[in-house]
Amino acid sequence: MTSLGGQFSARRLGDSPFTIRTEVPGGPESRGALRKMSDLLELMMKRMDMLARLENSSELHRAASVAHLAADRLTPGASLIERIQAIAQNVSDIAVKVDQILRHSLILHSKVSEGRRDQCEAPSDPKFPDCSGKVEWMRARWTSDPCYAFFGVDGTECSFLIYLSEVEWFCPPLPWRNQTATRTAHKSLPRVQAMFRSNLSHLLELMGSGKESLIFMKKRTRRFTAQWTKAAKYLAQKLGDIRRDQKQILVHIGFLTEESGDVFSPRVLKGGPLGEMVQWADILAALYMLGHSLRVTVSLKELQSNLGVPPGRGNCPLTVPLPFDLIYTDYHGLQQMKQYMGLSFKKYRCRIRVIDTFGTEPAYNHEEYATLHGYRTNWGYWNLNPKQFMTMFPHTPDNSFMGFVSEELNETEKQLIKDGKASNMAVVYGKEASIWKLQGKEKFLAILNKYMEIHGTVYYESQRPPEVPAFVKNHGLLPQPEFQQLLRKAKLFIGFGFPYEGPAPLEAIANGCIFLQSRFSPPHSSLNHEFFRGKPTSREVFSQHPYAENFIGKPHVWTVDYNNSDEFEATIKAIMNTQVDPYLPYEYTCVGMLERINAYIQHQDFCGGPSPVPLGSNTAQSLFVLAPNATHLEWAQNISSVPGAWPPPHSLRAWLAAPGRACTDACLDHGLVCEPSFFPFLNSQDAFLRLQVPCDSTEWEMHHLYPAFAQPGQECYLQKEPLLFSCAGASTKYQRLCPCRDFRKGQVALCQGCL
Repeated sequence: MTSLGGQFSARRLGDSPFTIRTEVPGGPESRGALRKMSDLLELMMKRMDMLARLENSSELHRAASVAHLAADRLTPGASLIERIQAIAQNVSDIAVKVDQILRHSLILHSKVSEGRRDQCEAPSDPKFPDCSGKVEWMRARWTSDPCYAFFGVDGTECSFLIYLSEVEWFCPPLPWRNQTATRTAHKSLPRVQAMFRSNLSHLLELMGSGKESLIFMKKRTRRFTAQWTKAAKYLAQKLGDIRRDQKQILVHIGFLTEESGDVFSPRVLKGGPLGEMVQWADILAALYMLGHSLRVTVSLKELQSNLGVPPGRGNCPLTVPLPFDLIYTDYHGLQQMKQYMGLSFKKYRCRIRVIDTFGTEPAYNHEEYATLHGYRTNWGYWNLNPKQFMTMFPHTPDNSFMGFVSEELNETEKQLIKDGKASNMAVVYGKEASIWKLQGKEKFLAILNKYMEIHGTVYYESQRPPEVPAFVKNHGLLPQPEFQQLLRKAKLFIGFGFPYEGPAPLEAIANGCIFLQSRFSPPHSSLNHEFFRGKPTSREVFSQHPYAENFIGKPHVWTVDYNNSDEFEATIKAIMNTQVDPYLPYEYTCVGMLERINAYIQHQDFCGGPSPVPLGSNTAQSLFVLAPNATHLEWAQNISSVPGAWPPPHSLRAWLAAPGRACTDACLDHGLVCEPSFFPFLNSQDAFLRLQVPCDSTEWEMHHLYPAFAQPGQECYLQKEPLLFSCAGASTKYQRLCPCRDFRKGQVALCQGCL
């Protein structure tokens, strides 16, 4: 029995629940054998149940004659019963799958008999140039994955052609096959209107349990329930009668799966990073409150079940059309889906949204370009629309800014915090002892200690971490509500340079703290810092928290050189004399996040084909006019709106950047943000002409800095590959043509007319 159970349960890690190492039985005798084994196990279970009941009965002696033989052979026990139940279930499952495969084969053979043999020869059709090659591949490799047998492939030419024309799409449909049934098998359901929800209780059930990470996320969701409810009510009133279709959404948190290692869950209670879990908890809450239908998965088995992955090794398409309008996942989940969706991944990848903390620049995203030009990393080369990557902070306009939320205080709470502030109390940003190993910290901490009482929240089990100086009052790892109370008392929240771009500084500022951080010189990037090496971005980070420095700034955020003792001490003195109110940017409130995600869901469509304006299109009428001061281009007022274009192009402003200046920075110089979706409008000779740029020659090439103007030579370059349009990147050789737009106050992701 043990060997039998082991044989049937020896699955490859990550396979479908029905995938086993043994060959799939192919005949009635195999099916009959499985039936007999299943019947035998069922009989044994009945006898075991009877013995278990008799053993606990006061009348056991009356049944001794009935059970004597079985009792001699088997000793009843709970563990043995469970093992036999598991084996029986395995056998039952395998029998079901065998029936399915045999049924596929019978249907196939009955259809084949209807036609002639010459009807099962690979056709020569110029519309399907890969057909004959795929048939050759199937002849040699169809047994390499059980999924082919699941779809009815049995080694005959007809089975190859049926599979390649009806399951995949490399061959033309066979004329003698019933195509009507194939086309009408799956009808889309009528759209339901999305209605804002008023509580999160059902979401907590959807999130599941059993992992420390999920427990943390659910606690956070409960704590913010009142704020989400209030925000949803406000946005519902703001949007009025605008119809919103309810989307079917799958949320697959790949980094929490066992197959990806789930490194976060064991560290939740030991001071490990929580930023990703904070963001995922808020994404789930926002999607749910917006009224969409959610499925949440944190295991590979759940993912396969929800997607409709056929049994096998992931070489076949899904068994049914993808039932989800959108899929939110991370890089781990993206890799898992590619592994198991087969050709369906390419078909449906436009529906995927990738939660990506540090961003993915177009040069790293385009597989061919990244490989040829040295931008290939472990995390890039997915050939997605760069806007499908969604970041924690708005640092990469080529991507979409997803964000998270911080606690929002009412006026009464703000006043209580101001009244309860200690004027000389500092809290250090860093819960892991490793963060306190920073070289030179003793020097600036000694200066800070002259003016303020320093508090830490460093995790430890039994002994105080030796990295924490004796003059620091360490509270140990605090639950989030207690940590919030500590921030409400503190005057200063000070960072040591790591972790980068986490949620804690915004929480501190929202609770009335001043945030002090180190200026990096030279800036940190993948070129000089191990943490960023391998990440799909060339972004330079000039401080621990660039968003806080650039979008909030003084008096709430101070960025100084920690190695300059005089500057550091002068800053501490200035902070001591500075009073601030609790402050939270609108885009990090619940309303701001709901508004942003709702706009993305309603307007972002990456499955709709090419851009609204063909690359380099020469329209009879120019799309632009030169601004009155002759410095930049504006959208012509007599040009009507472009259907399907979002953001609306009337917010476009275009500048020719200085040599060596990225479009990201060039737009910020004018108080605007770079908008990559406007590049197709600018990618023409007309744009250079309107800016009075003398182009002696114009070339179309694949390069992430184009469109651009090069001197000397007076050469103009236009972009050949739409996926390489990029706000990021600069070279002293080029002046880049940069599309900029306005943005809503406190909501940089949305233009003035984006709602």
